[in-house]
Amino acid sequence: MSVSGGSISEPTVLAHAKQRLFPDDGDDTYAVVDTQFASERWLADEPIERTVRETLAPFNRVEVGGGYPDLVGVRALESEFLAVERFGDEQPLIAVEAKGHTANGLVDTRRGIVQAHDRLHEANAAFLAAPKQAVTQTDRTLARELNVGVLGVDSAGSVEALETPRVVGNRTTSAANAIRFQAGAQGVADQSFGLNHPKNYLGYPLAHYADGDTASLLSQHKVVNATDAARQGAAFLDLVTVHPDRVTLTALGREVVRFAVRRHGSVEAALEAFEDWYRSTARFIDAAPAWGQLARRVVFAYPATQLLVTELENIHADGNPTPSLPTLVEYLHVLHPAFAVELFVRGDEATRRRVLTQDGDLRPEALADGSIYHAPTVFQLKAMLYHAGIVTERGSEPHRLEPTEDVWALRERL
Repeated sequence: MSVSGGSISEPTVLAHAKQRLFPDDGDDTYAVVDTQFASERWLADEPIERTVRETLAPFNRVEVGGGYPDLVGVRALESEFLAVERFGDEQPLIAVEAKGHTANGLVDTRRGIVQAHDRLHEANAAFLAAPKQAVTQTDRTLARELNVGVLGVDSAGSVEALETPRVVGNRTTSAANAIRFQAGAQGVADQSFGLNHPKNYLGYPLAHYADGDTASLLSQHKVVNATDAARQGAAFLDLVTVHPDRVTLTALGREVVRFAVRRHGSVEAALEAFEDWYRSTARFIDAAPAWGQLARRVVFAYPATQLLVTELENIHADGNPTPSLPTLVEYLHVLHPAFAVELFVRGDEATRRRVLTQDGDLRPEALADGSIYHAPTVFQLKAMLYHAGIVTERGSEPHRLEPTEDVWALRERL
């Protein structure tokens, strides 16, 4: 992404800033870039290199502070970028406005600073990212006065914090919540739910608590052999916390253990009961009503479930008791556009470009193609909602999915 002659385009500036602030290997981090950068060309005649677009992906249009920042993400940034390393119990929401050289060689740094400042109505910190040589002392003074950070980017890709902003507290919006959700332990990341039956995740805290090796117990009692996937899904359902060197039960995970002991006398006896459900195709809440009700409470506590159930009720109230998948996504996108995209649409650059216009609007025709959907939502999560008695139909893998025939309906409608 280097540029000769010292000239750096806005997409390239933004790509370097994103790589530095939100690295791919960062923990509890998530960032999206505005859909205008998903185009193959910038300023009508300037191509955006494919490597740049791939770095900028995923794309989504997220409203923050009455506008749409070029980049919005969540991460506990290093002290060289933020005056406060930690912001309460939540990581700060970061907004970045990028400016690069235009056709006449100018960089509108002042406008970028003002735009970044506007984002502070909802973001916890805001930055201007611009070519380093274009940032003047006057720019830096204005940024300090407005509490805007300044990132200087050079043509080799180096990013330097020229001004460091203070973290501020602000109200949370639905759009900002979508990004926080993705950055947290329960976000719908590519590797969130690898299994499609809630018993596999309920069994993990039991095997972890019982005496013996967790993986061996899960296999011995025919709960599941995919231990890593069970652990990861249990973490996404807030049953366990995975630390670098250990796994611990959350409050909800400990309650699952208490339920098992109360019902079966011990966790070992509970694990033995799980053998009865090995390879069962029956709906879990019908095959094991008590455990199914527990699964329902655990799955309903998952933030995405609550959003889906609320809006499915609203769709039903509007006269559509059996909405198809495209209908649901279109409905959600009107009310919760950032959430709708993050929950259902794959995050790769090509897919987001197929589904979203440069203005962040949906392309309805793309929703008829099963391959654009996020498997952890349309397959694994939906299957768990089915087994927990929340929706009427199972999920399907994207390559087998017929979106217009895929029904999202509540089993019990109010």
